Amino acid sequence: MEKLSKLEIEKSIKALDHWSLNDKKIEKKFEFNDFSEALSFIVRVGLLAEKQNHHPELFTVYNKVSIALSTHDADGLTDKDFKLATSIDKLK
Repeated sequence: MEKLSKLEIEKSIKALDHWSLNDKKIEKKFEFNDFSEALSFIVRVGLLAEKQNHHPELFTVYNKVSIALSTHDADGLTDKDFKLATSIDKLK
């Protein structure tokens, strides 16, 4: 998988809902009513990630979930990251 150029990244991130660029990753924070809802969301993200064979960095504290995406094999961002981010946004 080929790493995206800076211009391609800037264009792709504009199509996402509140994701931010942080170094070689795109990130987003989600907030839920309680831990149970947050955990349910993480499980659904995990199922998507397995389907797409692309695994995010996940961090949770009680009702908050942070997700970071990058393609480690490419040492940066690829289409896989933006495809998974778009799929994750459809879950919420």
